[in-house]
Amino acid sequence: MLEESLSFLRTLLTTPSPTGFEMAGQRVWRDYVAQFADTVESDAYGNVYATLHADSETTVMLTGHADEIGFMVNYITDEGFIYYKPIGGVDPSMVRGRRVIIHNERGSVRGVTAAPPIHLQDRDNEPKPPKHHENFIDIGVTSREAAEELVQIGDAITYVDDFEILREDVAIARAMDNRVGTFAAAEALRRCAENRHRLQTTVVAVSTVMEEVGGHGAAMATYRLSPTVAVVMDVTHATDWPTLSKERHGGIKMGKGPVLAHGAGVHPVVRRRLEKVARENAIPIQFQAAPNYTSTDLDAVFLSRAGVPTALISLPNRYMHTTVEMIRLGDLELVAKLMGEFALSVTDGERFRVEI
Repeated sequence: MLEESLSFLRTLLTTPSPTGFEMAGQRVWRDYVAQFADTVESDAYGNVYATLHADSETTVMLTGHADEIGFMVNYITDEGFIYYKPIGGVDPSMVRGRRVIIHNERGSVRGVTAAPPIHLQDRDNEPKPPKHHENFIDIGVTSREAAEELVQIGDAITYVDDFEILREDVAIARAMDNRVGTFAAAEALRRCAENRHRLQTTVVAVSTVMEEVGGHGAAMATYRLSPTVAVVMDVTHATDWPTLSKERHGGIKMGKGPVLAHGAGVHPVVRRRLEKVARENAIPIQFQAAPNYTSTDLDAVFLSRAGVPTALISLPNRYMHTTVEMIRLGDLELVAKLMGEFALSVTDGERFRVEI
């Protein structure tokens, strides 16, 4: 991976961007794509659009979502302890004994999630995973008044854990899901800019907001752009580790390339084009079944207006929605290459339709 690209990825993943509070991360993305996009814009809720314009009636949209799971301050006790509500799909059993940061306009406040020592736990009964309302945050104060000088109800909270390369191209971070998608969309657009002589269509890379709570940003962006065709990038579960049933969850492996989904919302013509582009560019690909829905922005994109031909490219990710989500950087580079080469393959006036 180019050093400039890796630096961008590191900054992107380290910058807190919980759902509804994506602006800091969106500014990082905006500043990077502004180096090679013709125009960069944002909308009312913070989706960011980077465009390469062409004299074409065809528009290709490439997307990834900017938001990560997190928490929100919900209640402060008289003693200054903080109870939260989850933002997105947070596993309550993963919360205890973590360092967190509470974010607001005044800055950031460090704290920890409480973790009862094993010495004080009831050993006569089988321990049960805690519920969210049984977890709380300690910021080291002794009263509600002291806490309220630092935080307020509605402030966003994220884990502290940041980007790290374990070895070779194996990387971990708390929020691979899914700022790696916005990274891939940006790198795909850069690839298109570097190959402008091959580009026949307008290409718009979009860093969307609010995916973790329903794909709302993607719905807004697709309605705004009314693209001819779209490619959504997200992470998917790598199942190449112990205890997971391949029969139930499929056989997706890290290091074996991008994953293409098959399913009702995935447009078969677009998916087949991606397969063709992958073959022509020697990009290894994997497949997964998504017969009902994908739980990604694709579910919002393809339903926009009268329907937008859309496909999903996924990145194998171990330990999703934890603080140690794991990917291979080589897989991520191939995702960006596939997205970029797909956009470069689309011709002016081309339409993607299922033949009846």
